[in-house]
Amino acid sequence: MFMKNIKVILIIAVILSAALFNQVQAQGVDSLDIKIGQMLMVGFGGTRIEANDPLLGEIAKGNVGGVILFEKNIDSVDSYHRLKSLVFTLQQQAKVPLFLAIDQEGGRVNRLKTKYGFPRSVTAKYLGDLDNIDSTKYYAQSTAAALAGLGFNTNFAPVLDLASNPNNPIIAKIGRSYSADPEMVTKHAAITIKEHTRLHIITVGKHFPGHGSSKADTHKGIADVTTTWEENELAPYKSLIDSGLLIGVMSAHIVNKNLDSLGLPGTLSEKILEGILRQRLGYDGVVFSDDMQMHAITKHYGIEKSLELGINAGLDVVIYSNNIRSSKDRKFDYLHSLIKQLVLDGKIRQERIDQSYKRIMKLKMDVL
Repeated sequence: MFMKNIKVILIIAVILSAALFNQVQAQGVDSLDIKIGQMLMVGFGGTRIEANDPLLGEIAKGNVGGVILFEKNIDSVDSYHRLKSLVFTLQQQAKVPLFLAIDQEGGRVNRLKTKYGFPRSVTAKYLGDLDNIDSTKYYAQSTAAALAGLGFNTNFAPVLDLASNPNNPIIAKIGRSYSADPEMVTKHAAITIKEHTRLHIITVGKHFPGHGSSKADTHKGIADVTTTWEENELAPYKSLIDSGLLIGVMSAHIVNKNLDSLGLPGTLSEKILEGILRQRLGYDGVVFSDDMQMHAITKHYGIEKSLELGINAGLDVVIYSNNIRSSKDRKFDYLHSLIKQLVLDGKIRQERIDQSYKRIMKLKMDVL
């Protein structure tokens, strides 16, 4: 019965999405404001949203193209229905379907916990160690079905980082990587992607070009992998790109001076995003930034400079979660107006905005 309901929800979603896209195209709403709006993903506080909330107004105007939710957005009472209502309310305001995103990797990075009544999840490490295709498929199906039922359409998973440094505080130590073996990572990531795609959930592989060898946490500051990063960290990306499975990639805030001699973090590096990901590996999908409020960015680059560098480097969607401790919340309208001013001042190329808009719209049309 549950899967039957999921199928009904998906059919309705596809019909509504097609109608909304047709409406937008008929109105010709492809202005600079709309294009920038599609590039902006934000988070907000609270477990419910009022009709007069500024976020709903920005979504309705087309100034926000995606929303990311966290555990803080889940009410402990009647969790499923309240979260589903929140997701529906956000999506209802959009002329073009929003990316409605969550980090539901499983294990430690798990917003939909069993204490709220959601299905049990496990770490990528558990699945990699088990190395059982049926088990990986089962947990991927469970996660994708839960997300689809709630109305989410984007999961920031799977992690494609290699567990090359077992003491890595943000990857291996908390079980976020399937394995140190790139073939093992590719195998289990492919299963996860296929099961999500089957239910019209966009998956986003992360963190490019590889966070597995780092010794530091980019939530707290710079992580330099110049002396530890290895070429085989690109292998899962290459394999999944060549197979046509990888439709979303998240950048890493890591520094690698062998890949970018200026020492720019991957998120802000044209040499890494355009030179390696797109030109060398042949990726032509959407690039999502890791959270632009993480301290690897905010402590070393101002908001204006990081937007200028990141978008010119090749970011298609910039994420401001408003979920990082000691990081100033960013208002939705301020972010939109800042990007627009950078374009008008010639600091961000109009061509880059157009490229990102086309990629985003194609992804939404293809999957949602």
